[in-house]
Amino acid sequence: MAIRGSLKEASLPDVLQLLSLGKKTGCLSVSHKGSFGSIYFNQGRISYASIVNRRDRLGDLLVKNGIISPEQLQRAIDAQHVHPNVRVGELLVAQGSLRREQLEDVVRVQIEEAVYFLFTWTEGTFNFEADVAPEAQDVTVSINPESLLLEGARRVDEWSLIEKKVPSFDVIFELDRPRLEASDVKPEGDQKRVLDLIDGRRDVTGLIEESGLGEFEVGKALFGLATAGFIQRVGKSRPSIPAVSQAKVEEHHNLGIAFYRTGMLDEAQREFRRVLDLRDNDPQARFFLGLILLRQQQWDEAVRVFREAAAAPGARPAVLHNLAFGLERLGRFEEARTVLEDALRRGGAKDARVHTSLGIVTLRLGDVAAADAAFQGARGLFGAKPPTPLWFHFAVLGAALQGDLPRAAALVAEGLAAHPRAAVLHNDDGVLRERRGDIDGATAALERGLAEDPTLPQLHKNLGDCLYRAGRYDEAFDAYQRAVKADPGLGDDVWLRLGNIHFRRMAREDAARCWERALELDPDNAIVRTNLESVRQLQ
Repeated sequence: MAIRGSLKEASLPDVLQLLSLGKKTGCLSVSHKGSFGSIYFNQGRISYASIVNRRDRLGDLLVKNGIISPEQLQRAIDAQHVHPNVRVGELLVAQGSLRREQLEDVVRVQIEEAVYFLFTWTEGTFNFEADVAPEAQDVTVSINPESLLLEGARRVDEWSLIEKKVPSFDVIFELDRPRLEASDVKPEGDQKRVLDLIDGRRDVTGLIEESGLGEFEVGKALFGLATAGFIQRVGKSRPSIPAVSQAKVEEHHNLGIAFYRTGMLDEAQREFRRVLDLRDNDPQARFFLGLILLRQQQWDEAVRVFREAAAAPGARPAVLHNLAFGLERLGRFEEARTVLEDALRRGGAKDARVHTSLGIVTLRLGDVAAADAAFQGARGLFGAKPPTPLWFHFAVLGAALQGDLPRAAALVAEGLAAHPRAAVLHNDDGVLRERRGDIDGATAALERGLAEDPTLPQLHKNLGDCLYRAGRYDEAFDAYQRAVKADPGLGDDVWLRLGNIHFRRMAREDAARCWERALELDPDNAIVRTNLESVRQLQ
């Protein structure tokens, strides 16, 4: 289920209530004036939330609040250079500097603060995509949205007052020390913490980062101090030109990542192209742009982008792997194999995915024995985890093409045990059962595959074949119609059988039209040509 709309028409709290009551799972993306936020749901409860361009202050918060030492934080940051895909919080737990319960408590506060901040956005758009999960390394929680709504409403009301004194986060305040010393009032708590940091140079963002407090707490403290006359605005921060340029690059990059993660591919492509306009040698932006183009099936453009990325010094094997995938989609199998062999030499020798892709391309080139050897080599690199559905599918195909149907059947059974919801493996199961003459079993397997993924044309086509063989022509016709609607170029045999069914129904013109389409796909099909000649003689 996709839910889209404007925050002018539906407030964010209303949308959260809708998703909570519907027990939805997925990601709610919110955009406002170039900023972008995400709230993830699991069965109607908030599991994660983040705001793009908002600094990840977990480490700073832990230090400022005395939970860890600066030295412990630095050790975790150093370790992150070796393990770039592991969050600082997880590294702190692994190093024994932080208990998991402490990490989860701080992350929960960060998530709540992000949601509260998003409540202040009264303009912009929202988009909910079902079944989108946070990244695997994100620490998730389980929060009832209703528990945040009352506090969020209170904060929104208070922000409307705070903004009169603190209109933006780039405002700089200066302390009126004589007035403070002359007063009997002694600021305490958050006000004291913020007051000690006001120096006429730090802007509000700097105060947030240095204090270890959230935006709301700092804003409320500044509002109180400004109302009492202890501080006054003296200007706004003026970042240097290089800093602005870097910030702009990071803004577009972070927006691109956020759009990509929520499936908004056109928007993601726009942001990564803006990054490359500002910094043409950005390897990550070019890599993500290539991934987006692959997902949009813009194969030629994707190949061009990945070729540029592969030409950069130190290009990762993943770049070459994706370049090869684009070439394979274009039918340029020899080029794809050459690129994959290069990926093996440049660091991908222990990557099961690269070996799997090499087997696929080799299989498409007709060298079944070499492809089978590549699949077996890939299998050993998956380690303790089972191979992917893609590996099982092509390993099954390789075994079947060598005539080893028992091994193909065993691989299908093993694959379905590991990936019971993989539609492509149910398709393989159906095809193998049909070849053994088990039409009822094949039909059941294909229907199970369609229940998992009704978008696969080949499943509809193979189901049609089973029904056709069983003499259930009306049902076969419907299955073939769904197949060619999803992929009009699926195969001449589909159009042949559609024509046959039309002919059985005495719909000769429709039969001729289908057979003509079959002949377009395979001009050498003698059966189709004979059928066409026969029906034209009857017209």
